[in-house]
Amino acid sequence: MERKKSAVLVTVSGPDAPGITSELTGILALAGVPILDLGQAVIHGLLSLSILFEMDGTQGAPQAKTVIKDLLFRTTELGLKLEFRVFDNEPLQKGLAVPKYRYAVTLIADQVSASAIHQVTNELAKYRLNIDEIQRLSEGGFGCVEFQVSTADEIDQRAVKTALLSVSKEVGVDIALQAEGLYRRAKRMVVFDMDSTLISCEVIDEFAREMGCYDEVSKITEDAMRGKLDYDTSLKLRVEKLKGLTTEQMSKVFDRIQPTPGAADLIHVLKKLGYKTALISGGFTVVADRLKEKLGIDYAYANHLEIERGKATGRVVPPIVNAQRKADLLDVIAQQERIHLDQVIAVGDGANDLLMLERAGLGIAFNAKPAVNEKADLALSQKNLQTILYLLGISGRDLAEIFKP
Repeated sequence: MERKKSAVLVTVSGPDAPGITSELTGILALAGVPILDLGQAVIHGLLSLSILFEMDGTQGAPQAKTVIKDLLFRTTELGLKLEFRVFDNEPLQKGLAVPKYRYAVTLIADQVSASAIHQVTNELAKYRLNIDEIQRLSEGGFGCVEFQVSTADEIDQRAVKTALLSVSKEVGVDIALQAEGLYRRAKRMVVFDMDSTLISCEVIDEFAREMGCYDEVSKITEDAMRGKLDYDTSLKLRVEKLKGLTTEQMSKVFDRIQPTPGAADLIHVLKKLGYKTALISGGFTVVADRLKEKLGIDYAYANHLEIERGKATGRVVPPIVNAQRKADLLDVIAQQERIHLDQVIAVGDGANDLLMLERAGLGIAFNAKPAVNEKADLALSQKNLQTILYLLGISGRDLAEIFKP
């Protein structure tokens, strides 16, 4: 006759100390019982440890009684509290079923509030997404928390993203929803827009300042970024106003350009982790090439200003780096590096970046216009580019290790 099996879930809580897990699993090892699942978390020195193990017989069977008694006795000696629950075989198998769909939900802010967590978890519950794990990724403050969630049924990711974007605007916290899986943890390349992404200004506007036509050019730039003007036409109109700009003035502009906060550290970390990096910009090579060298970026593509006798002619050398060419260049680099598109991240802020964001496995709108935020996979309103690392599951502790002298 087949022997009846059951399982016991023990949950241990109390002050953390080295050796607790060893002590309790040693009791199970001595009894020869198989462990089915295990989970542990420590928050401010307080331990919560759960162990699910299989037993022969029911709660009243000698083996079960002996193991539970030994665990209770040892945890009491260690100053810990133990609770247990016994499951029969059928409910146990249902509980151990692996969810078919898994997602990571990341909250990023200077300080993630209780209200933000409440509203986000409320939205997750509406879509029947169960929270499996919660992890704080930030160090030195509650600035980033990640939820691992799952469901047995496929969800409408676009609908969930829209709901979370609404919450994000209300509570002032960036919220990212990503499918959890191999490709999320195995990204290999990051492609950046330059203007208002890797650097905190629009280069063409800065060139216009030098020429005294900033207001005219800035208005055309804004219309182009909002998708109100055909990009090629808008670029030609703006560049025409730069006729006569000298190479000395271009160098002067570069010298005053500041990378976006966190840009240098982000590139440093990505290179340390073996990522390829690229800059694909509707800006100009006179800045992009020098920024590439300054930050240690692998590739840089941008528009080439026609220059004769040390001055801009007011024309761009074809081909123009527009939205389609940005997406095509991303493809070319990925193929050259033999990197699957699902392993590529693209970061940008304007309408000219949308095709590039769509082509990548993960498209991030960084301090972008509302229309771009709505269409991108994820939207960040943080001022520091380094927060992108949280979306890869990289914690503040990991970063401290990377930057260790």
